[in-house]
Amino acid sequence: MAEREFGSDHSNVAASLNNLAEIYRAQGQYALARPLLKRALLINDKVLGPNHIDVAMNLNNFALLLHAQGQHTEAETLHKRALEIKEEILGPDHTDVATSLNDLAVLYGLSGDYAKAESLCNQSLVIREKALGPDHPDVATSL
Repeated sequence: MAEREFGSDHSNVAASLNNLAEIYRAQGQYALARPLLKRALLINDKVLGPNHIDVAMNLNNFALLLHAQGQHTEAETLHKRALEIKEEILGPDHTDVATSLNDLAVLYGLSGDYAKAESLCNQSLVIREKALGPDHPDVATSL
């Protein structure tokens, strides 16, 4: 429906592709999710430019997929790029930056790099406590 309404290269199409891919990823259907995430990323990169918040979201979701598939090096690269974009656009103290820090920390923790994981978790925690207060569920995630 989005393609019919907006054409094949539109950010609304990319959003629909991303959402469907996230459903597939949650179901463990990685082979179905991957081409959708790749296409969403390509559309948004082309239409919105490489430093747009929607591109950061696509990069993060693609990284989560790669992470689930055990492709940690590739996932790390995408997580870092998403973090750079978020910090540039939203500033270093935004809760979306904290989410990216936390996602990268999880990746490092599962890869056995506990020092990096702890440092990023602490950064995420500071941002979340300041922005959301000590009793917010996202603070518990960082803890």
